Amino acid sequence: MSKPNVVIERVYGHGRGSTYHLAAALYRELGESAAYVRTRGFDRIQQEQMVLTYVGEHGSITRSDAAELCRLSPDQASRMLRPMVRNGSLEMTGSRRTARYRSP
Repeated sequence: MSKPNVVIERVYGHGRGSTYHLAAALYRELGESAAYVRTRGFDRIQQEQMVLTYVGEHGSITRSDAAELCRLSPDQASRMLRPMVRNGSLEMTGSRRTARYRSP
C-alpha cells in the first residue's frame, strides 16, 4: 500500500473555525471509499436535521444553541442557518443578538 500525500482536508470554515476530515485518498488506500462519502456527505444534512428536530421540540433556536448542538463555531452556525432561512426550512425573527429561528 502506498502512502497517500494528503491525509486530512478542510471540509468548511476558515482559520480556527475550520472543520477537517480524513482525506478521500486515505479512505481509498484503506479500501473504505464509502466511509468517506458517509462521513463527508452527511455532516451538513445531519446538522440541519438536528436543528429542525430541536426547533420542533423547543419552538425555536438561537445561533449559539445551534453552534452548541452541532459542535460548530458561532460563525459556522450562522453559515449553516442562513441557507436554511433562504430555502424556507426556517424563519428568522429578530436580528443580530436577538435572532431566533423557528419553523415557518
